[in-house]
Amino acid sequence: MSRLVRPDGCRLYFETHGDADAQPIVLVEGIGGSVEAWRRTVPLLATELFVVASDLRGNGRSEAPNTPIRVETLADDTLAVMDELGLPSAHVFGLSLGGTVAIRMALAAPERVRSLVLGATYAGGRRQIRPHASAPKGAPHLVLYARRFAAEHPEHVAEDLRVWSAIPRRPGAARLQWEALRRFDPYDLLPGITAPTLVLHGTEDRVVDPDNARALASRIPNAELVLLEGAGHVFHSERAEEAVAIVLDFVRRQAA
Repeated sequence: MSRLVRPDGCRLYFETHGDADAQPIVLVEGIGGSVEAWRRTVPLLATELFVVASDLRGNGRSEAPNTPIRVETLADDTLAVMDELGLPSAHVFGLSLGGTVAIRMALAAPERVRSLVLGATYAGGRRQIRPHASAPKGAPHLVLYARRFAAEHPEHVAEDLRVWSAIPRRPGAARLQWEALRRFDPYDLLPGITAPTLVLHGTEDRVVDPDNARALASRIPNAELVLLEGAGHVFHSERAEEAVAIVLDFVRRQAA
């Protein structure tokens, strides 16, 4: 558990797990997320990889500035965490907003990104394919899950909600992150990504339409597309073992 102070004074929180001599993978969470949101996947990834997980500025234990946030700044923050750990490059797994941060990292600093895993995300900007679903009344968090999963595993959902409700919240931070996401539009630059890329998405994602995954995979050269049948937006919670097995297989092939 460590903290890093950025040049603007913003303090960032990050953790590492696993063998520091193993292949490194950096996890980048979404809006309002935190290191804890990866708790079902980190132990599985750490059996083979050196896992780095940080709270984006505005999330969890990282500070939230009162100034506008840019995806470019979030990418620079993540690269700074890698610098702090002495990592010249790493595999990068971004989920939701974290996926757009990972895209920015791959475009701005291709030498730092060994491979790219884009989970439940889109390219940002005006060309997002918007979902048709709306949040259930009285239980907006349920939109994060596939309907069937939420109905069949209420104890799993309740445990996630308990953990997420304990994450520190900062007024206005989520709004700043949403605004950053809306302003970031790398769609035309996607063919310039050189990192081997895996696009991973649940077919029942009600937050980011799965057609966004197909669009990403079609725009990024040689990208692999894996759709998790019946999984929702937080597939890394719903189907942690299956998702990690796919990610580990992909990383192994790049390392080889």
